[in-house]
Amino acid sequence: MIAYAALAPDKFQDPDVTADGAQRAAVRLGALDTLWFNTGTLCNIECRNCYIESSPLNDRLTYMTAAEVRSYLDEIEALSLGTAEIGFTGGEPFMNPELLQMLEDALQRGFKVQVLTNAMRPLMRPAVCQPLLALRERFAEALHLRVSLDHYTERLHNTERGAGSWTSTLEGLRWLAASGFSISVAGRTCWEESEATARVGYRQLFDELAVSINADDPGALVLFPEMDANVDVPEITVDCWETLGLHAADMMCASSRMVVKRKDAPSPAVVACTLLPYDRQFELGSRLAKALGTVKLNHPHCAKFCVLGGGSCSPTGVQAIS
Repeated sequence: MIAYAALAPDKFQDPDVTADGAQRAAVRLGALDTLWFNTGTLCNIECRNCYIESSPLNDRLTYMTAAEVRSYLDEIEALSLGTAEIGFTGGEPFMNPELLQMLEDALQRGFKVQVLTNAMRPLMRPAVCQPLLALRERFAEALHLRVSLDHYTERLHNTERGAGSWTSTLEGLRWLAASGFSISVAGRTCWEESEATARVGYRQLFDELAVSINADDPGALVLFPEMDANVDVPEITVDCWETLGLHAADMMCASSRMVVKRKDAPSPAVVACTLLPYDRQFELGSRLAKALGTVKLNHPHCAKFCVLGGGSCSPTGVQAIS
């Protein structure tokens, strides 16, 4: 295994200045293209390296309700934000008993909708998969599901997600494909192999499963950079954009926000992005109107996943750079 240096304790402390005294980079929201909802951190499995610590017991982010989601959809319209896509993540979104209503509400308003799922038992219950199929028949490709498949081999996927998870996920993936859903797959890049090798492996798997996913398309097979807030990474300064040949406008927080509902909180809150649901410095208020400003890149995930890793949770975003 690769040994990584621990994060220096003086990094990511001041929201405005890096440890060496440089001006920290910030990202202004250009347009709210995508609004994410975390439907709750409860999950049917507990992955070894889940960035959000989802599990059958973690309810730090409690179930969002359909009425709460509707209130934000109303706000998008009232503020004329021009948002095109609504995303749902978890936990496992299909454990939320009101998810199907949320999907229908968003689809009826003309949004594209994406759901991030492990495609396991919560999805495959008749009480879920049959109404979901009805939504597909009504709204076609406006409804998209992205399935988490951490590796193209059973051994490594199960290493992350637990014994039996491979078989269950492939059952769900095959059902989604055979039922005509718009689907993609998300994998990980922690296996000490090149991106090219990974795409070849996934391509062979998709062929074996008769699943029509283009493994060479970074939007159809998303290979995410790894995230570990304890691993040393450089802080991003205002000069880094030119040095790296990157643009602040291409970062995830330039075009998206996420709504979460903390356990025992009186109402949901808007946070800067899908990766930072717990860090209070990235909480931007209870309504979208208060959350449309600038985000300071004061977290290791900002550096490793988004800026240096090229990662994005949006299907149209830049993907992993190996």
